[in-house]
Parts: sequence; structure tokens; C-alpha cells
Amino acid sequence: MPSQHLTFKTIHTAKKLVRKNHTAAQQTEAASKNPEVRACSRAHNGEDAYRQSRDRQAASAFGGSVIKCAIRTWLKSVGSTGRRMTAYETPSLSVVVDEARAVFRKSFGNLRPTLTAVAPGRVNLIGEHTDYNQGFVLPMALPMCTVIVGNPTSDKFAVIVTAAREADEPHKVEFPIPEGSSLKPGEPKWANYVKGVVQYYRAGPLPGFKAVIASNVPLGGGLSSSASLEVAVYTFLQQLCPDDGDLVKKALACQRAEHDFANMPCGIMDQFISVMAKEGHGLLIDCRSLESFPVPLTDKKLIILVTNSNVRHTLSGSEYPTCRKQCEQAALALNKPSLREASIEDLEVAKEKLDEETFRRARHVIGEIARTSQAAEALKLGHYREFGKLMVESHNSLRDDYEVSCPELDQLVKLALEVDGVYGSRMTGGGFGGCTVTLLNSSAVEKTIKHIQKHYSGVPAFYITTPSEGARSLTF
Repeated sequence: MPSQHLTFKTIHTAKKLVRKNHTAAQQTEAASKNPEVRACSRAHNGEDAYRQSRDRQAASAFGGSVIKCAIRTWLKSVGSTGRRMTAYETPSLSVVVDEARAVFRKSFGNLRPTLTAVAPGRVNLIGEHTDYNQGFVLPMALPMCTVIVGNPTSDKFAVIVTAAREADEPHKVEFPIPEGSSLKPGEPKWANYVKGVVQYYRAGPLPGFKAVIASNVPLGGGLSSSASLEVAVYTFLQQLCPDDGDLVKKALACQRAEHDFANMPCGIMDQFISVMAKEGHGLLIDCRSLESFPVPLTDKKLIILVTNSNVRHTLSGSEYPTCRKQCEQAALALNKPSLREASIEDLEVAKEKLDEETFRRARHVIGEIARTSQAAEALKLGHYREFGKLMVESHNSLRDDYEVSCPELDQLVKLALEVDGVYGSRMTGGGFGGCTVTLLNSSAVEKTIKHIQKHYSGVPAFYITTPSEGARSLTF
């Protein structure tokens, strides 16, 4: 099948197919009859193909911020029976950049943007809910990213457009560059991430600017779409008014923006990996000292498969802050600065001081910090089965002690572990839906995907990923 460049018509045609209330079989048939949706377009310049199992991929706005996932589809023959398997890939970086540039020209009188910045999403291999407890985490950056393009202006106003049709309205916002006074969060919610980064940018004075943001990081999948946005905006501002280049302080400024403008008391992991990631490596991050240690992930027989459950359970919004508060209460009861300094023995001694739920939250964190350190060493030594065992222990702890899993994530992990060649699997991200991450041998990828497709109760999406580089500016 000849390669075709993805058009905006293709994107909207695919999105319409997604929204129809067909069965999976009907959707597949409908898609296969559309020549544009069937067009094969492999990832540009070696960008990874992200394969999705069925016949749809959600196009959405992330955390109030921006994302429009353009769908490019190819049909691949599998086996000798002639059976067809539908797979998907997200747009390559060049496609996301092209989209942002096109929206910029449309929004600003056919002007061409002169500046471009990109920041990746991430998947956390192990070390969940440990970053805000000053523990260890082991994430890697994904090829999925947020792109911002724009130009400086002579006034003192920022004008921002989201390329995501699904973002909350309005899709274009304008606010003054802060000079003495402070910006305030408000509506639309997606713009708060931008405002927060502008407010806490570490150099100045900033000029005014016009910019467009586009992304292909999935919403609500636990792949750090919000941090990707924050870091992309900060990297863009560095081109307008360079700061001192301190990468750790850059990550901290973006974290502060999320705390104060999105009202999310996140740890440092997401912003840190988006800033500091190294291609071909995971990053063991010490969230107490803010030191990081690259962990090679270059074995071609080792595959990291991200599976999106495509479910997002509705929450009150208080679950994350509540968990964090419980951890702080446990550390206080143990007379420790944080749970990083505590051992399981310390926790058992203080058990009578804690309610049962807080005890279990602390037990997860203390165990997870130890597991993450052990897992990094196992990965360095190529002990994949040991790493996989620790992943499963992590998932069980997140399910039983931290209580942030859900039946769909539990089912995806169970199904993956039933396949020979799978080393380990676990939920990743904040929980209550989103994605799992699975470590497996390359020979097991196809059968793992087929097994999950056959038995999973929902409609999963698959991303075959490799570790990518961190935030950077681009030149054209």
C-alpha cells in the first residue's frame, strides 16, 4: 500500500468513525472502506509506531490542555490464514509540528511561526506514588509529545490557541505578561497550565507572544500529558528570553505551575523526566536529592508495551490529595521527614497510631521505594524476570494497599501475564483507569496483543514504545 501523507480530512473522518455507536466489527468494516483512513503512513524519521488494537483511538483534550490525536491506519496481514489485523499509529513528531504550524497560520493571518518547542510525555516503569514521598521513580520519556509554535510580539500580551477541538472553550485566550502583578487561574482550564508556567518562568522580562499548542499525548492515560504541556511551554519561553539553563529548577518551576494553577499537588517525576530524559534510557530519579541516574534500555529483544484501557473512572477530584495527605500523616506518626526515611519495621511499630487505610497507604509507599531501587539494578544487569516480578508486586500493592487500580487495569495485567515471554506488567500513572505498562520479549508482542484483544472486556489501545529524549527546541 503506497504511503500517503495524513491530511486534516483524514483526522476528522477517523474521529467521526470513532464517535459512531457501531460495534467493533461495524467500525472496523467502516474504516476499512475509507481509503484515507486506511492509508499507510509509517512514522517519520524513525519515530515509533504506536499500535492500537481495534478500530478507534480517542482524540481529546488533556487535563483541560490540548491534544488532537490524528489517526493513521494500516492493515497488516498476520499468519498464513489470511486473517487481517487492524493496527494504528499516532502521528509522528513531524505531523504534530505540521498541525501546529497550520493552525498558527490560520489563527494569525497566515503568519509563519519562527519558534518551536517540544516536550515528551512519559511512562513510569515502576515507582508509583513515591515521588511526593521523596522516594525513587523509574520513568522513561515517550515519543508522544506536546508541541508549541509561535512568535514574539512587540506588546506585552500572550495570545495562545489550542489545536484541540475537544478542549474546553474558548480555544483562544489572551492575557497580559505579568509585570509586578500575578496571573490567576480561571477558565478555560487548559490555559491554566500555560499561565502557571508564564507566572513562574525564571527569567525576564518576557515579551508578548503568539503561540499554538498541539499534542498527541493521550488524555487520562497516566502518560503525563499535563507535564508535557508545562515543559513545552517553558522550553518555548526559553527561546523568547533565555534563563540560566538549570534543568532541575526548570522542572521545579513547571511542577509549581501545576500545584498552584491546576490545583494538583503532584510530585516532581513527570516534569523531571520530560525535561531530563535521555534517548535510549530510563531514568532512576531520587526525588529527595533530585539526582538522576540513566538506566540503559537498548536491548532490541526487550519491548515496553503500553496498553491503554480506554477507561477513566469519574472521581471527585480529592483522591490524589487525600492519598498524599495520608502519607504525610503516616510520616508524622513515624516521626520521619517523609516515608522515604521509614522502613517496614518502623511502620509495624507505629501501627497502633494509624488507622487501617493510612497504614496500608504507607505500606505501599515504603515497599514501592524499595522495589524501585531493586528494579533499576535488575534492569542494569539484564535480569528482566526479576524486574517483571517487581512490576507485578508493584501492581498488587497499588491495587490492594493504595487502592488506585480498577477492574479494567487488573484485567489487562492478568491477561498480559498469561502469555509466555511476558516478564511483568503493572498499572502506570495515577490510577483509576488509564494505562498498563508491560515488559516483554519481542517475540511475544503479537501474541500478547492478540490475547488481550480477544479477552479484554473493553477496547484497548497498544503503544509499542522506546525511550525518547527530553524537551528541546526545534529549528526549520
